[in-house]
Amino acid sequence: MPLGYTPEEKARFEQLVKLRRRWLKDQELSPREPVLPPGSSGPVARFWDGFLQPRSLWRIYTYKACNAGWWTLSRLLIPAWLVHYYVKYHLDSKPYGIVNVKPRIFPGDMILETGEVISSLGDENTKDH
Repeated sequence: MPLGYTPEEKARFEQLVKLRRRWLKDQELSPREPVLPPGSSGPVARFWDGFLQPRSLWRIYTYKACNAGWWTLSRLLIPAWLVHYYVKYHLDSKPYGIVNVKPRIFPGDMILETGEVISSLGDENTKDH
C-alpha cells in the first residue's frame, strides 16, 4: 500500500492552490475601484448633505436646542420633581393628605366623624348567598 498522495490528488491540490492565489489576487482593489455610477441625489439627500456641513445654521441651532433641552431636563425638571416628591410624601403634615394605613375597625367601635357605632356582624340576613 503506497503512502502519500496519488498523482491525480497532487495535481488537484496544485490546481486548488493556484485558484486560491488567483482569487486572493483578484480581491485586491485597483486605484480605479470601486467604480460607481454617477448618481443624482434626491431632495432628502441634498438636505442632509447641506445640514451636516460643519458650520451650517441648522446644525448650530439643533445643537443649541439639544443643549437647552438637556439643561432643562437635568437641572430644572428632575430636581423640581425630586423636591416635589420629597415635600409631598415626607414633609407634608396636613391631615388626610396621605393615608398610610387606615385604622382597624372592630364591632362595637365608634366612628369619630359620625358618632355611629359599628354593630356586630350577625347572621340575620343570609339570603344573599
